[in-house]
Formats: sequence, C-alpha cells, structure tokens
Amino acid sequence: MAMVKEVPVYLFLGFLDSGKTQFIQETFEDERFDSDEKTLLLVLEEGEVEYDASRFRVEKYVIETLSPDEMTEQRLTEIAKRNKIERVVVEYNGMLPLNDFFEAMPEGWMIAQVMTFFDATTFLTYNRNMRQQTYDKLQFTDMVVFNRFQTDFSKEEFHKIVRAVSRRPDIVYEYKGGRAEYDEIVDPLPFDIDAKIVQIEDRNYALFYRDLMEDMKKYDGKTVCFKGLVAVDKKLKPNVIVVGRHIMTCCEADIAYSGLVVKHASTLPLKTRDWVTLTGRISIEYNEIYGQEGPVIIASALDYDNPPEQELATFY
Repeated sequence: MAMVKEVPVYLFLGFLDSGKTQFIQETFEDERFDSDEKTLLLVLEEGEVEYDASRFRVEKYVIETLSPDEMTEQRLTEIAKRNKIERVVVEYNGMLPLNDFFEAMPEGWMIAQVMTFFDATTFLTYNRNMRQQTYDKLQFTDMVVFNRFQTDFSKEEFHKIVRAVSRRPDIVYEYKGGRAEYDEIVDPLPFDIDAKIVQIEDRNYALFYRDLMEDMKKYDGKTVCFKGLVAVDKKLKPNVIVVGRHIMTCCEADIAYSGLVVKHASTLPLKTRDWVTLTGRISIEYNEIYGQEGPVIIASALDYDNPPEQELATFY
C-alpha cells in the first residue's frame, strides 16, 4: 500500500481586518518562502484586501476561494490532487469554528504552523463579546500578532487574555509604521515546582493541569498535593481511579472534567464525586485511560476532604 505523502499546512487565523491578508501577501513576496513546492493558497474568507499575485515570488502556486459550505474533505482532496499540491497556506474565516477545518482536512495534510492575528484596537471588545470565537483562535496557535498596537495600550491586559488560553504561543505587538516588539512578560507558576511536595492550591488547579499536559517531562518524578473530585469506573483496574476538577477554559459551554490517573493502595470505599486530598508522585507512562503516555500519580496519601469554596476551576 502506497504511503500518503504529508502536505504541510500553514494556517492563518483572525477576524476580518486583522492583518491576515497583508501578512500572507508579504510571505508570498518573500523569496525565502519559495521552496519550489506547488503551493495552494486557500482563501476561506473574502476580506477587503485582495491579493496582488503579480508581486508573488513564489512561482508555483494556485489560489482557491471557497465558501464555508464548499469546505469539505472531498472538495479539498479534489483541489489538491488536480493541482498536485505539495504545500498549503490557509486564510481562515474568523467566524468559523476551527474544528470545521480540521474535520475537512484531507488525508496527509499536517498542520505545520498556526498564526493568529488581531486588530489591537478592537481585540478587547471582541474578547468581551465573542469570547468563544477568540478562544478558538488562540487554543492551537504558535504565535499571536496584535496589529495596530498603541503605546497607551496595556500589554499586560492583552498578555493575560492569551495566557489564560495557552502558555505556548509567542506574542508580538506591532505598532503603526511596522515596529514590532515581542512579549517579554514572565509568567511564573503560582506554585513551587522544585519543592519537595508541590502544593497546588484550589485556585491553581487549572493552571497546574494545563502546564502539566503541555510539558509532562518537567513533572516526571515530582510529588504533588492537591484536592480533586474522584471518578471511578468498573472498567478500571482495582485501586485505579481518576482525580481531577471541572475546568472552564472559556465559557460554560466548554466546561469539562480534567482528571489524572491515580494508582493507590487505599481501602476507602471511594465513589464518583467524592472529594479527596491526594499526595503522590507523578510518573509519565503509558496508561489505557489516556491511550498513550500520560501523567500517572502513584499515591502516597489519599483521604476524604470537603469541597473547595469554588468547585469549578478556571484560569482567572
């Protein structure tokens, strides 16, 4: 059976008038981007600025503009095969859920880079009124660019919104005239990861869980202590439970139980929705609950406890 060739996908996100088109135009004008690969410029949003292909330095390209209804795996596969596409650049519709594109990606298409653009003069309003759409643009991105940034804007305010979603992306503030500054605000963790026992306060569980999942190796062998909600299932092995919290990342619609596998020797008759305080060593290993490697806590202490004052964990 022939192997499916991997096609790198460069995904550019943002609302209308956020600077996506201009950045992609400049990218195609840069001779360093001309890798001699047949490149598909897939436009899934028609903005006010049109592309000037006469200035492209990328020689092998094709531009396709599709409506949301046309963005299907079948249509994208047909375009890719007909044009023998080797690389894809996507200008994505800012109002469409990102998952719609992921579900429509043909076999072999692999996300190589995600960049998100915002107009800094309207970003706070968008975030306040359309938080779900803003979150959707930030959760998978590698870089966030705030265009039209002004000297009297608070970098801390913009920084905090991005970091509430992810600690991964670089953040760039671009001022009028093209001057750009990288975000250098340090985000110290609200707990001491080098302590003999890493104490996770109730208000910090969401940050702890996300940081653990983004950089598991950093926690391998660490002993942690936190309060969590038990989940048990008959399918689990004896003395294996899950302990975690319900986390709200963006809004009520995305509240999800985020738990960690725990191996223990306790004789307590633990039931789902029991609150416990757990102390144990984290081991990064394969577990069938995750279906891959993940953090497994080997409990050294486990006991019932009262629910926290705020049972729902958030990043704020």
